[in-house]
Amino acid sequence: MSNTAIMNNQKTTKKRFFIVLLLFISVVINYLDRANLSIAAPEMTKALGLTTQELGWIFSSWGWAYAAMQVPCGALVDKFKPKYLLAIFLGAWSIATLLLGFASTFFVILALRFIVGMLEAPSYPINNRVVTAWIPENERASSIAVYTSGQFIGLALLTPVLAWIMTHWGWQSVFFVTGGVGIVWAVVWYIAYDDPKDFKGISQSELELIQKNGAETDLGDVQQKEQGDFFKDLLFVLTRKKILGICLGQFALGNATIFFLTWFPTYLVEYHGMSFVKAGFMASLPFLCGCLGVLSSGFFSDFLLRKGCSLATSRKVPIISGLLLTSTIIGAEYFQHPAAVTIFMSIAFFATGLASITWSLVSSIAPKRLIGLTGGTFNFIGGLAAIITPVVIGYLAGDSGSFMAPLLYISSVSILGAMSYIFLVGKVERVEDYK
Repeated sequence: MSNTAIMNNQKTTKKRFFIVLLLFISVVINYLDRANLSIAAPEMTKALGLTTQELGWIFSSWGWAYAAMQVPCGALVDKFKPKYLLAIFLGAWSIATLLLGFASTFFVILALRFIVGMLEAPSYPINNRVVTAWIPENERASSIAVYTSGQFIGLALLTPVLAWIMTHWGWQSVFFVTGGVGIVWAVVWYIAYDDPKDFKGISQSELELIQKNGAETDLGDVQQKEQGDFFKDLLFVLTRKKILGICLGQFALGNATIFFLTWFPTYLVEYHGMSFVKAGFMASLPFLCGCLGVLSSGFFSDFLLRKGCSLATSRKVPIISGLLLTSTIIGAEYFQHPAAVTIFMSIAFFATGLASITWSLVSSIAPKRLIGLTGGTFNFIGGLAAIITPVVIGYLAGDSGSFMAPLLYISSVSILGAMSYIFLVGKVERVEDYK
């Protein structure tokens, strides 16, 4: 513990809320760098002569790398401080994003998107480690909801801005802007963040408050002292039914989310005849609904917990409800009017947001020593959707002129995800470590 970092006066600071703000901005940048390709895709595809199948593989390349690096990066999160780890990886993926603006061939774009996916891999396990160390249990779902809402707010507000930038300065400018912002934020994160016991200006009373209410402020000490065998640890994580249940549910959630981050703008332009700018604005509305969904979910979940509901009920009710409601996305294909399509997509993305507090279960279920590895495994299985879904949608849509089959696929997987939370997760409690 850093004695100079902690204030011993009686005023209780609220540094944990500043940490949530840092996470929120990091998530905004993270998701802009995931979604920027979908914004540039319609114009880039025409300019470079890419086929629908090639575009599907480009979208998918990010997911291959992101998923493949989850488990090893999760192990890194258990070994190194978020202060250094996120700054390094965020800066590196932002440089790769910026370089996409100079790409002109299918294979170069494919390679750079693969690199971006690889370098973004530890971001959410890092977020989870930070919130587990900083946030009490009865504030955790709402805190996760606040920073998770960054993916929706950022995309809702900035998707039309990036679409406007693209129409004036070309598709390359989308990558120059998002990459440059990320490089700057990597420096800000390194300067601003630290763990609770080392955070400058935190009061003793706030430190005691978060410790007494479930925040694992000694997480770094535990992880450094109790290192185990990687493959034995991984096998242990993969064979816990509770962990498997939340992982399968995360795949279903990722399946719907990745559609909005990849094919959605193309769906509006190619299948409903919207202009780039109109599609940018229409695409922003579901993201706002997604933001409303995730915020409602987090605060409602913590409200249920404070009112005496079990941790399982408080966390699982919003998640299961959200996944079931996501299945209504199929309704968009029965209407051609842009407003009707947008309404169905907005309902589906609201529901996706409603289910997005899944990381609160990782914080509550994972063995303390294996927070990062469990989070990496959880995100790996969820990240498989980023590999599978773009390609499946590309082939299901093909040249048929209809998007019925892709939307039916998304709807069906969402229902299966809800079932995994009902039948596999059970009581929400920390899995007992084998060590």
